[in-house]
Amino acid sequence: MFLRTCLAIATLAVTAAATAQTNLECEHLSGPLGIDAPRPRFSWQLSQGAQTAYRITVRTGQGAVWSSGKIASTAQLVPYTGAPLQPFTRYYWTVQTWDRDGRAGTPATAVFETGMMVEAHWKGSWIYDTRNTGLKPAALYRKTFTTAKTLASARAYIAVAGLYQLYINGQRIGDRALDPMYTRFDRRNLYVTYDVTKDIQAGKNTIGVELGNGWYNLQSTAVWYFDKAPWRGRPSFCMDLRLTYTDGTVETISTGKDWRTTLGPTIFNSIYTGEHYDANKEIPHWNDNEGVDTAWRQPEYADAPSKHIVAEAMVPIRRVDTLDARVIRPFSDTDVVFALKKNIAGVSEITLQAPRGTIVTLTHGERLYPTGHVDQSNINVHYRPTDDTDPFQTDIYICKGAPTETFSPAFNYKGFQYVEVKASKPIVIERLKAYVMHSDVKPSGDIQTSDSILQKIWAATNNSYLSNLFGYPTDCPQREKNGWTGDAHTAVETGLYNFDGITVYEKWLADHRDEQQPNGVLPSIIPSDGWGYEWGNGPDWTSSVAIIPWEVYLFYGDTAILSQNYDAIKRYVDHLASLFPDGICTWGLGDWIPVKSQTPVPFTSTAFYYTDAKILADISRILRRKDGNYDSLANHIKDAFNKKYLDPATGNYDQGFQTELSTALYRGLVPDDLKAKTAAGLAGRVKADGVTLDVGLLGTKTLLNALSENGYAGLAYQLASSTQEPSWGYWIVNGATALQENWPMEAKTDISRNHIMFGEISAWMYKALGGIRPDPANPGFRRVLLEPHIIPGVGYFSCSHDCPYGRITSAWTTSGKGWEYRVTLPPGTEAVLKLPGQPERLIKAGTFRYQAPEER
Repeated sequence: MFLRTCLAIATLAVTAAATAQTNLECEHLSGPLGIDAPRPRFSWQLSQGAQTAYRITVRTGQGAVWSSGKIASTAQLVPYTGAPLQPFTRYYWTVQTWDRDGRAGTPATAVFETGMMVEAHWKGSWIYDTRNTGLKPAALYRKTFTTAKTLASARAYIAVAGLYQLYINGQRIGDRALDPMYTRFDRRNLYVTYDVTKDIQAGKNTIGVELGNGWYNLQSTAVWYFDKAPWRGRPSFCMDLRLTYTDGTVETISTGKDWRTTLGPTIFNSIYTGEHYDANKEIPHWNDNEGVDTAWRQPEYADAPSKHIVAEAMVPIRRVDTLDARVIRPFSDTDVVFALKKNIAGVSEITLQAPRGTIVTLTHGERLYPTGHVDQSNINVHYRPTDDTDPFQTDIYICKGAPTETFSPAFNYKGFQYVEVKASKPIVIERLKAYVMHSDVKPSGDIQTSDSILQKIWAATNNSYLSNLFGYPTDCPQREKNGWTGDAHTAVETGLYNFDGITVYEKWLADHRDEQQPNGVLPSIIPSDGWGYEWGNGPDWTSSVAIIPWEVYLFYGDTAILSQNYDAIKRYVDHLASLFPDGICTWGLGDWIPVKSQTPVPFTSTAFYYTDAKILADISRILRRKDGNYDSLANHIKDAFNKKYLDPATGNYDQGFQTELSTALYRGLVPDDLKAKTAAGLAGRVKADGVTLDVGLLGTKTLLNALSENGYAGLAYQLASSTQEPSWGYWIVNGATALQENWPMEAKTDISRNHIMFGEISAWMYKALGGIRPDPANPGFRRVLLEPHIIPGVGYFSCSHDCPYGRITSAWTTSGKGWEYRVTLPPGTEAVLKLPGQPERLIKAGTFRYQAPEER
């Protein structure tokens, strides 16, 4: 045991220097181009000092357009409230802050740039090459123009139904991949803005565009029927190249019938299966000034895919890392298997020598057969091919016979660790590498621990989270690529502790609003072609509409996401109330893939119904909405739940399963006077189960948290760090580098090797071991709730989280002499700290060290 008095043996005093602003962002992006927000949000951090007031000014090159004036406030997230912003305008915004002594800090300035703002500002027309959705080769487009004046700036605005790659004068523009992001295409489309000033040359210029199918024209067939999507069409696009000259005049080069189009060497592309490329069909100089397009034809006008073309105000997908593959099985000079060091989402790239006409196939998978060949049987189960021309997760390259050839797909990504290369003739493979791809969110968290199993679980969880972040959160990068709502809300805290993902979630919640039926119903996958409105979409899954806005609000302190989604949440909860007036919800999918004990659907769905009502009640108060008494609804649900499932004499719920007891505790359904009994019952159940997991997807969210929050952190740690099957650690010691879909690694079904749905464990490390939590009353970590659980026998644990105010670090070490705890809080924050056996204390920004010596 430790002494009941912790000694604060060192502190770092808050600097006496004036405030200083850093990390300025607009709309949660750094220097964004082409935003449409009429009231963009400005945010900043303090590198030192304590803010008591701020002033924001916004100006253009012609002068100031708005000043907030000096506002006495500690706020570091402030919306623009000036006159309407103008389109196509570069704005400079400056923030100055004052400290508690009234001293002004040095002003800091950043930029943002507006885009179209409204659709009426587009000048281009939507064009495509044909109405034939079955035509497999991808279309190329080009336009040549001449500049006769001195250029000041150039911006390319491009909206695409499908995917694209943009070139000017033969050079690819930007490093974004798989753009634009997938949406419900017949309801909302995204456009992207590029600064192409340096790409335009004096005199003649050529624009080149290649279009891919993406989810817009899915030609592959699977169980979700995206090949029959209501929006399906041949890829089309609209583009404005806006040239501003030094004399102040503006010229716009727009899409229309004066462009030229032809079919290119990408002879098939599918976001779901693969890409086929015939290098013999390459057109030299197709996208530069030396190209000849006399044999090309005129494009046709296309209907705009939707009435809402809006800016893609989010981080893009990129190729973020490169991994070399190694040969593990050279069957012959026409069949070689390669392996990566880990399971990834992305694409491969091959460099080879081969005779002209050689057909090379690259088959991607997560497993190998005992024979050593790539095994896709665990991931191709939902594919329903109509013929053998579109193999699953397979690229096909037809060689042109050049001394060296390199191929990597442009309009696809896959989930894989192994690549089998087969050729119709002997080839020489010079190199095979892979590009890791995902939405390029900044890391916002870090964990370092002496427990190697937990360290590897954290890394594997991050790998799975990022492998399933492609403009929306998905379930797996190979078999489905679908935005399963339950998987996403279960893993949202893991995502937010580890990555700066607000822009992705804001976009995906807009997808929710696009998909929501008038009565409030949502599908289980979002975006959707209509699939999922009748299966898997009870509140245990589609509570994403409430849970994700609430969690983002807690992490960022930004009420915009609550305002944007309030009506959608309200419609959803009101619909549930109309279906289940007695308070018990019987609609749902349940605790998906449990170890052995199956919790009844009404149990978990009613718990989510209660969660949604509570969230809606809280948001109503925050936004000062008075259009419903949702506290009363939540209490009604809680009373009905406890009447049906609670034994008040013992604190037990229903059958006493791990998921049942932990759900009741974690979701706040247990009466206060019975929490100790219910928690003791949960601990007893875990011990009776041999200190092993007996939960599914929903239970993994609640089990570790319920134990840690109610006095059993050590037991939670035993479960989290276990290597006994079933456990996360069991996967790790058996070679997993990503989270699995099923507890048994060789189960008969549901055995993807890169799923995020069991990913709450990473968030639990931050919350329980690091003790870092946002305070709902002071969101965005303005006040941190710090309650680290120090585990005897674990040498050290450290976690950091970059909150809106800067980096929070919580770390501890243990030894025979006791333990030592260190915490750092960024400027502008404070924390309520509770250390083992100690009363709560309020601490301010700074670095503090506490020590508890061994009891004598």
